[in-house]
Amino acid sequence: MPRNYGHAQGSKNVERICEDAYRMGIKYLTVYAFSTENWNRPKSEVDALMKLLRNYMKTCLKTAEKNRMRVRVIGDISRLDADIRERILELEEASKNNDGLNFQIAINYGSRDEMLRAMRKMVRDIKEGRLEPEQISEETFEQYLDTHDIPDPDLLIRTSGELRLSNYLLWQLAYTEFYFTEVPWPDFSKEDLQKAIEQYNQRDRRYGGIKGEE
Repeated sequence: MPRNYGHAQGSKNVERICEDAYRMGIKYLTVYAFSTENWNRPKSEVDALMKLLRNYMKTCLKTAEKNRMRVRVIGDISRLDADIRERILELEEASKNNDGLNFQIAINYGSRDEMLRAMRKMVRDIKEGRLEPEQISEETFEQYLDTHDIPDPDLLIRTSGELRLSNYLLWQLAYTEFYFTEVPWPDFSKEDLQKAIEQYNQRDRRYGGIKGEE
């Protein structure tokens, strides 16, 4: 099928997986919608993705209200068209007090770009006397990231047989478990999500330490 058809089907699947994840007890879910590198794709494909994004923002507003879902966007939204930026801010504001699934959408997101933007903010704060270099710690740095106040992921699911991180959450994935599947995202189902979580639950989470005696 044409690539844009796959994008459209993938967009529809996001809502299904969000509902399934929440019913399964998952508290936080982040999806990679559009990367900083995706601007290099053919203009027709980028335009189609932006159209999908506009439509999804409308749908997501209704879904968030129905399912009590809190939605946040991570990434540099300044490059997006004004109407998309307005819809993002409207969605974040409307859902900020919801107590259901915490749903993060990575739009115009790249982890290297995120860290560079974070460091620029830190340098400005140091120059203006709001931060001393000696105060910089991992916790301090994390507060400058797009994901501040969002827990680091326990599990990364990479679909479609891809075996790379694609500049995604490099800082946050330091101790994350990885799960790779050949299933394309548009076909990724509740059963596939359950399979990923079951495998995750069988792993030994030691964070570099030594597991104690049973």
